[in-house]
Amino acid sequence: CWRLTGRDADGARAVRAAIDAGFTLFDHADIYGSGACEEVFGRVMKESPELRERLVIASKCGIRLPQLGGAGEPYRYDSRPEYIVASCEDSLRRLHVETIDLYQIHRPDFLSHPEEVASAFERLRRDGKVREFGVSNFRPTQLATLQKACPMRLWVNQVEFSLLQRAPLLDGVLDQCLAEHITLMAWSPLGGGQLADGACDLLRSQREYEPQRVVPLLDEIAARRGVSRSAIALAWLLRHPAGVIPIVGTTNAGRITDAVSALSIELSREEWYALLTAAESVPLP
Repeated sequence: CWRLTGRDADGARAVRAAIDAGFTLFDHADIYGSGACEEVFGRVMKESPELRERLVIASKCGIRLPQLGGAGEPYRYDSRPEYIVASCEDSLRRLHVETIDLYQIHRPDFLSHPEEVASAFERLRRDGKVREFGVSNFRPTQLATLQKACPMRLWVNQVEFSLLQRAPLLDGVLDQCLAEHITLMAWSPLGGGQLADGACDLLRSQREYEPQRVVPLLDEIAARRGVSRSAIALAWLLRHPAGVIPIVGTTNAGRITDAVSALSIELSREEWYALLTAAESVPLP
């Protein structure tokens, strides 16, 4: 839900299009639109409260933007217990719900002790404000350290994963997900649109990607399968045995609906590895 506000976005229309297409998981963060994205979603919940039981609502906290603090404050991470709890309460108000289904620490705070985070999670669960917990952008060792301090299970690690960002295949993230039955939620699964119809709001790191390596093969497989390029790129993620959940970020109703077609595609091993090799631009070792 990062793009529910901003340039020509019709957030409420996008939310309803996703629900109509069968999407059930909606991924938020308190910093998306500086809270405005949660507010857009919250208006949909207020107008149609019957939808709540059909949806899994996720949100994240722990990043503090300079414009949300006092003068001279830097961009930073904050996982103090009081900040986690206050952030969650603010998100609940904006989302217009009583409970968040999945709450995640957005990025690891180097100054936070795992037991402090665990205490905040315990309080939020005890007060009925959060059902389950996870993390985002954590290394395997960071997740394992936090899990050791938490009495509840951590269900999710949300990281960037796509044909243009393949680090989870090699850095231990997917191995940990398989070993510990943790769900990997893949943000930017189309590389900011570079594996779809065009890039949009790229992060600095994504400007260095080289989609031209893999797009021709994506188009070839898509033509053979009678689907879109983006559906094949999403199917590549879905083929992994860890049960990856791609977080589709478009607000275009047509693209939202088109993404569903990825669920009916099972790439062969040959297709999967051919795409990996094309993206790497070098043969496998």
